Amino acid sequence: MTEDTPAPRIELYVRSLLPDGAHERQEAVIDQLDRLEREDEIAGYNVVVWGKQVAAESAAANTEEGKYILNRVAEFKQWALSNNVSLESFYQNSETDSEVTDDAYDTMVLPVMGLAEYHEGELAHVAPCTKGDVVHTIVDRLERLEEGEPSALEQTATDVSIV
Repeated sequence: MTEDTPAPRIELYVRSLLPDGAHERQEAVIDQLDRLEREDEIAGYNVVVWGKQVAAESAAANTEEGKYILNRVAEFKQWALSNNVSLESFYQNSETDSEVTDDAYDTMVLPVMGLAEYHEGELAHVAPCTKGDVVHTIVDRLERLEEGEPSALEQTATDVSIV
């Protein structure tokens, strides 16, 4: 990063129980984050491990970890609204049948991996996200950070000219 632009902090969210092949992708992203931190392209990063899903009305949602996840997801959704992007590829809502009762309840399926980028404490980017037909992936964002480029969302906004 340049002297007048502080390096961002990154939060990487990873699922604890992984489908086949996901572990290698997570390791590759963490390796890239290590490299970006060594090269001072980012100020640092945290890896947050979460499960497959969370239900807002569950006992788990009332734990410190559950509240943290739900608050972050709410922050990400607000960022998406403000930036006119979709996180539907990121978070999916599902109905789950209770193993204890005959009731079903709503759950939010969490992604295998997600990235949040913060500039001076403010959320600046979430990946993956979708704008129009274009999916902006975690790898795309990390490559742009490595090149010292703004996010593709910012690049698109600044490339527009008014005639």
